[in-house]
Amino acid sequence: KVADLDDEFAELVLGEYSENFDLISADKLSNLHFRILKSIFNLRILPFYKIRVSGSSLVLAESHDILHILLELELLRQWYKDDLCALAFKVLHDKCRGPLVFVRVYSGLLKPQSAVYNINKSCTERMSRLLLPFADQQIEIPSLMPGNIALTVGLKQSATGDTIVSSKASAVAAACRAGRDARGEKRSTSDVESLLLAGVEIPDPVFFCTIEPPSMAKQQDLDNALSCLQREDPSLKVKLDPDTGQTILCGMGELHIEIIHDRIKREYGIETYLGPLQIAYRETILNAAQATDILDKTVGDKRHSVTAELEVRPRSGERAMTKPVIEYAASVIEALPRELQGAVENGITNSCIQGKGMEVGMLLVLRLISSQSINSELRILLPLMNLEITVSEDHLSAALADLAQRRGSIQEIQSRQDNRVVVATVPLAEMMGYSTVLRSLTSGSATFTLELASYQALNSQEQSALLQRRMGLV
Repeated sequence: KVADLDDEFAELVLGEYSENFDLISADKLSNLHFRILKSIFNLRILPFYKIRVSGSSLVLAESHDILHILLELELLRQWYKDDLCALAFKVLHDKCRGPLVFVRVYSGLLKPQSAVYNINKSCTERMSRLLLPFADQQIEIPSLMPGNIALTVGLKQSATGDTIVSSKASAVAAACRAGRDARGEKRSTSDVESLLLAGVEIPDPVFFCTIEPPSMAKQQDLDNALSCLQREDPSLKVKLDPDTGQTILCGMGELHIEIIHDRIKREYGIETYLGPLQIAYRETILNAAQATDILDKTVGDKRHSVTAELEVRPRSGERAMTKPVIEYAASVIEALPRELQGAVENGITNSCIQGKGMEVGMLLVLRLISSQSINSELRILLPLMNLEITVSEDHLSAALADLAQRRGSIQEIQSRQDNRVVVATVPLAEMMGYSTVLRSLTSGSATFTLELASYQALNSQEQSALLQRRMGLV
């Protein structure tokens, strides 16, 4: 039936691959789907998608993903009608023109010298120019139609993954239409409250180190450079250590931090010094605990008295996350104003990130989390990574032997053309310097990818050894 829709694919099925359809390569199947869907939906550009499966199941999996994206785009067009809806998916910094934001228009028309509203940042910005990029050259254009990509000049706040519309009123109107559809189709209204386009999913950083300028005179220049790089790369996090005053650079891996270090030197002309690379461990509790605290304080002429009761419980059976899930008792949620809910949730989230025993200020909830009144045994969590190695048959045994020494757990070994793909999980602490070792073992022919999978609790012996190393006792 699929061959009836495309003549080129029909020739492959009837000719070269008539005996075994599973031999059809992934590239040919991808091109087939692109041609068929392009003819059906008349789209100029389809979103990129990643092939994660092989064999005959590729057709079904790929069709499901693409059709799901197309359905979402069609719903967006219905909700926004002829109003602008675009996605900012990349940011570059030009020394002369400032930040250049790559946008793709999904509905409506984008014109220069027009004001646009950023839903993610809740702010209005004015775009001065529209440029069509051709390699290292840009041509100014008068407008941008749906399905096209261009560079915008003048957007000071927009970052990677932000949704851009014509105005706040347009976003509210689209949300109202989506809400009506949600009630008619049994869809969740919380999912369509703010109609954001799917941006980039950014996992938590797993590596961090200190970064210092050559002198305090260069500190402001370094802060500006890091601010620009964070806007270009959402996976890069920068924070200030409140105890030492040092700038902490958080990234997704050794190579990621090395590239950031090189870009600061090459693009901004700042020589920086990196501290030793550290792993971002997490803490959790092993059992539930409760605490009650009373705040009685006079502010001006008014006396404020608040009693708060807090219970913390470990989350089991779910992927470990930095942000806690906050629930209110039924008697509290009715009486607590929405603006105070934001302060409570802020306090709990910040205290969980900083850890137990930190000095976290005067907010009652912060005092509750950081006080010793919540007595629960703590357990340190080690980042567990999904590892995928693409290696030739000749070097497969060497790569597997090295993986076993790193406490890796092999999930499966797939075939991809003439290579083997090893899928495994491995503790991040064992992956320091792995890129150099793998290149040596395979004569530079193998490649690998790492992705955060979850956090694994250390046993008491490993936890004690880690704490002793951190305190300098070992």
